[in-house]
Amino acid sequence: MDKSLVLAEPAPDTTGMRYRMLETIHEYAAERAATDPHDQAETARLHAAHFLALAEEAEPLLRSAAQLPWIRRTETELDNLRAALHTAVATKDTDTAQRLVFALDWFWWLRNYRVEGAEWATQAITVTPADPPEGSPAYWQYMRLRVLHMFLRAEGNTPDEFSTPEYRALAARIKEAFRHGSPETTRFPGMLWPMTAFLTGDALDFHADLDRTIENCRRHAGDWELGVTLMLRTHVAIDITGGLPTVDADLAELHEIARRVGDRWTRAQVASAAGEVALSRGRYDWARAEYEECLRLAHEVGAHVEAPFAIARIAEAAYCSGDMAAAEQLLAEADLESERYGGVYDVRAYARLLGAMLALQRGDADQARAECERARAEGAKMTVPPQFTAGLDGVDAVLTARENGPAAGLAKIGPALATAVAAHCAERVLAGLADTAAVLLADADRPAEAVRALAAATAWRTGHPRSVPEEAAVAGLPDRTRALLGAARYIQEETAGTSLSPSDLAGSLTGN
Repeated sequence: MDKSLVLAEPAPDTTGMRYRMLETIHEYAAERAATDPHDQAETARLHAAHFLALAEEAEPLLRSAAQLPWIRRTETELDNLRAALHTAVATKDTDTAQRLVFALDWFWWLRNYRVEGAEWATQAITVTPADPPEGSPAYWQYMRLRVLHMFLRAEGNTPDEFSTPEYRALAARIKEAFRHGSPETTRFPGMLWPMTAFLTGDALDFHADLDRTIENCRRHAGDWELGVTLMLRTHVAIDITGGLPTVDADLAELHEIARRVGDRWTRAQVASAAGEVALSRGRYDWARAEYEECLRLAHEVGAHVEAPFAIARIAEAAYCSGDMAAAEQLLAEADLESERYGGVYDVRAYARLLGAMLALQRGDADQARAECERARAEGAKMTVPPQFTAGLDGVDAVLTARENGPAAGLAKIGPALATAVAAHCAERVLAGLADTAAVLLADADRPAEAVRALAAATAWRTGHPRSVPEEAAVAGLPDRTRALLGAARYIQEETAGTSLSPSDLAGSLTGN
């Protein structure tokens, strides 16, 4: 240090001093090291062993209440950890390469190093013997590595990437290995094996498989792993027909798990799930408070990918409560946050959909159409949920009606509702499409059908209120149709509408 061969500076993670060389000194030292290959290799091996031990010490703590200093420490040592991975791969040290990848997998996911993590997982696979004996420790290491590789590759790759025969065969193999349950199948990301079939589009048994992995985690895993699978089931349930009444028990258990684990990411995800439930039940102030808590925790733990999504959902809560100015401002913030961290496709797609809905509220059809096109373009980069497609189709039907008349809009809304029904979208989504159909039917001088559609939409909501924009869209419709039909006929059609199922209404709109 006195001769400036080594420079010292305080570590950013407050763990003491850190030492580095000027680049010219570093190059000279590397040249000297290369003169003794055996000594150089042994030094690299010791370096890799040291940082493997650090990574494995940090791994469980990154998912605990003690995570913040360990996140900072792992981030500080990231170049050393990369060098250790490089050594393991270059020397074909399979054990060290695999252990380093598994020690860092959650860090990569949490801190949005997912593309880099996928590259390291690829390299670890190249030094791992394929097809080890089934049931052996090497077999489970290999299968976990393949699951991790799929999940990390899902970031930044289009759905077509996983629709190949190769990936479908891999997903089927993963399902066969993990579905029977054992302690080996509950470690991250192995317990999320049902999602591999979802990536490839072969999700016929997805819900049953999700229940199976939750029960396996109850038997063999810790709170954190169980919490992740329960969170997945909660988010899925909120979005499917008949799912909302089932989420309360899981949500209550998740709150307890989050309290015990202390992991801020878990707590953020539980707040996000609670916010989604509140939105679905028309509790917009509660939803906003939950998403603001999710955002606070995401920022605290540095889960930068989660932050723009939380901001966009706060914008949705503002939109649903009628605060359009706040919704516009929050959407702009979500865009900035998303761009700051490399563009989060699902957030950008969702934000564009919400932007289209806001433009409709302002009466700006051109802007709404442009936002729809942008939303579809962003959605093409990922596997979009059916409720996203339903939302876009609903806006498209309204815009088509404004451009070409109500009959043209009805020609869009019928198939949109049929598609949403087939995808088992949540009642809230189906009811929104039915509301749009009711308005278009009334505009097309079909008042009796309009009354039935509106009554059906109200019944599907099971007592949960319409949002402010939804209420505004159907305002005056009952008085308008009652004046045309008369009170007695109105009541008759309304009663008939309350017994219509989503399939019934979709069939009547499409002529099926």
